[in-house]
Amino acid sequence: MATAVTSQKIASNLAIESYDHDPGATTAVVTSPDGGTTPRWVPLENFYAFGVQARPTVVGGNGITLLEIVAATDSSGTNVTVVVAHAASVTDNLNEYVWLETTAIQVNEVGKAAGYNFTHVAARLTMATGTDEANVTYVRALPRFPQANLTATSTA
Repeated sequence: MATAVTSQKIASNLAIESYDHDPGATTAVVTSPDGGTTPRWVPLENFYAFGVQARPTVVGGNGITLLEIVAATDSSGTNVTVVVAHAASVTDNLNEYVWLETTAIQVNEVGKAAGYNFTHVAARLTMATGTDEANVTYVRALPRFPQANLTATSTA
């Protein structure tokens, strides 16, 4: 019999979001769950680190060729600057993926050097062909104030 007790040890310390990214382009595109219409910027305030995993789901060429973590001064992507990049990535089958992470301290340092106060981060992917797609998972970790339901189930 299953236990009636639930825990939030992991979910109260990680904010995880996952979605399908279909950019329809071979240029660097901030990841989006709706074909590029709504770039997925997340606030980094109150979190120590941000990471992203990208795994191809449709491969028409070499899949993901570049994964970057970019920062911006607001949730609409103003003053976008690359914080860190995973260069020359080639994920040409469905069993490969790329992981990249940064800390809030690194984001702040890059922002100060560029003359900005970054508040939001996102992943930016470059795909080999316009038909390539990827599953993208954002992980914001080690919140200043752990709380229940930072990670929640997403269903229709």
